[in-house]
Amino acid sequence: MTRLIAAAVALLLAPGLALAAEGERCKVTDPTGTPLNVRDGPNGKIIGTLPNGALVSIVAQQDAANGKPWVKIVDHNSKKPIGWVFREFVSCF
Repeated sequence: MTRLIAAAVALLLAPGLALAAEGERCKVTDPTGTPLNVRDGPNGKIIGTLPNGALVSIVAQQDAANGKPWVKIVDHNSKKPIGWVFREFVSCF
């Protein structure tokens, strides 16, 4: 049980993996170097792309059917809705 709790805490403290506080500044950090696909829902239809370094804020989080984490993002400055992206490609600070 102690190992399970320690693993859960480690995941929560891992850089960029914990859910950002509402309005917190985040940045697109896709390690592939290609524009990040933006979708209409978790693992949904591609509706656009974002370049690395784009500033965004997370407003919702949901796991896809396969258990992978996705987040709904807005433009950090204008708060204009953007769409859903794979959580691991967004780093918050």
